[in-house]
Amino acid sequence: MVVQIVETPEALRAARKRLSGYVGAVNTMGALHYGHLSLVSQARDENDAVVVSVFVNPTQFAPGEDFDNYPRSLERDLEMLDRAGVDVVFTPTPGVMYLPHHQTSVIVDEVSQGLEGASRPDHFRGVATVVCKLLNLMQPTVVYFGQKDAQQVVVIRRMVRDLNMPVEVAVCPTVRESDGLAMSSRNVYLQPDERLAAAALYRSMKAAADRYDEGERSPEALRATALEVLAAEVKARVEYVSLNHPNTLYGIHKPTDDPMLLTMAVKIGKPRLLDNCLLPYALNNREHLSEILGVI
Repeated sequence: MVVQIVETPEALRAARKRLSGYVGAVNTMGALHYGHLSLVSQARDENDAVVVSVFVNPTQFAPGEDFDNYPRSLERDLEMLDRAGVDVVFTPTPGVMYLPHHQTSVIVDEVSQGLEGASRPDHFRGVATVVCKLLNLMQPTVVYFGQKDAQQVVVIRRMVRDLNMPVEVAVCPTVRESDGLAMSSRNVYLQPDERLAAAALYRSMKAAADRYDEGERSPEALRATALEVLAAEVKARVEYVSLNHPNTLYGIHKPTDDPMLLTMAVKIGKPRLLDNCLLPYALNNREHLSEILGVI
């Protein structure tokens, strides 16, 4: 393989010193799909070198979540990243990333508390901590995140701003299957009938987006439209559908012409699926996402 594979912080620092010019970074938990590769492609096109991490981070999983069973395919991932033209891949173990008696965490307060944070209170502490560590090691010019994890984008952008970290956060649109399902490593958990049912998430968002384009601005009416579509899918168990400010994640409860972030979490079979979009739907592109989502 042309790509250099490193497994320790010391080896990553040494590899980073040998890179020159603009450096793009993509942080992943592996089990790569075309959504990940789209981020790598953007990083490759816009920088002189690309560094990717493949690390299933235990601190963002709560007890009883799927850390042990999270899909892992490192050999395949490395082959894909090699073909994609990545320069360095960082593949640490939990013991390398979190030394014995590890005591330091990064907490991003308000934007971590709602939505996913409401049911997973320590999740974003783990996310912010590991991303902070990775950015410190990679020292990228630009780090690329996907829109699908919109709250994560907001949390990371707030952390980068508050800690004066010298990195640009780029946000790329969610990559979808032909029926609109957002690509996710956890989609492999879906049984064939569940996979068909999972397309209801995209249909529900598009139904709300169509009502928005027709002039509807009531958050409750837009939520009701999305919920009606989800209710028609018997396999869908809705945890939340929410409309939030795309910068602060505060809930939106009154009609407004300002952009809204429509987010949802829905269980279909074993996996818990997340999706989101900006309203109006025309804003769901690289330029507007990077300008709007999580920007203060």
